[in-house]
Amino acid sequence: YVTLEPCAHHGKTPPCVDLILTHKIPTVVLANHDPFNKVNGSGIEKLKQAGVQVILNVLAEEGRELNKRFFTFHEKKRPYIILKWAETADGFVSRQKAAIEGKNNWITNSLSTQLVHQWRAEEQGILVGRNTVEIDNPQLTCREFSGINPMRIILDPQLKLASSKRVFDAAAKTFLLNEKKNEMGEQVEVVKISFGNHFIEEFNAFCFSRQIQSVIIEGGSFTLNQFIEANNWDESRIFKGKGCFGSGLKAPSINGTLQSEEKIKEDILCIYRNPS
Repeated sequence: YVTLEPCAHHGKTPPCVDLILTHKIPTVVLANHDPFNKVNGSGIEKLKQAGVQVILNVLAEEGRELNKRFFTFHEKKRPYIILKWAETADGFVSRQKAAIEGKNNWITNSLSTQLVHQWRAEEQGILVGRNTVEIDNPQLTCREFSGINPMRIILDPQLKLASSKRVFDAAAKTFLLNEKKNEMGEQVEVVKISFGNHFIEEFNAFCFSRQIQSVIIEGGSFTLNQFIEANNWDESRIFKGKGCFGSGLKAPSINGTLQSEEKIKEDILCIYRNPS
């Protein structure tokens, strides 16, 4: 019983089909066929030619959910995109930059923070814009959860960020997307793309070329809204804190289908899916 069609080609490992045939397994039950162009039915065909009974589409919907990152990547040629932000009870994601000094800009509790770090460990990439790095100086790691840090993707069109920012440390590889130049580095790779009307397409192409199958976007409102307006997202995870800022940067507005709602101590976590 497998969720995905066994492969019939040599990749990082030998073909799964060959192992099945070596052990003379007579029946294989599959949830989904593999859309990857090096597989895409060839594994099923090889099994059938060898006399193996293949039963397909068993719990197919559940199989697609389990492998949603993989299917999105190969069918849409882009990563599975998760939008994440926290907003106050009065709908702000941050105080204004000038008003942050000397005030608490934090919205959620420590348990919510731990959960976010778990999410980071589950995705291949994490994305923020320049303003988020300037204001918060984040590490974008999963240091409060045991797991592998995601690759950091920073949007900095004019390369204005100081190299002392924590996103450039050795904790994870960092891609600096910009409009000026390409530059290969051991820890930081500078990648030139367009930030004009085709930014979303170029971002998707960049991720596809680097085999980044999933990205969690923790940027500010401007960055998040770029993906929302282009309808280039799959899931959004929104924390709602109990505090109020009174003014500041407004939280994005999203047209999603509510999948779940739960309390994380005093915070409310709402998870939405893109209905399209």
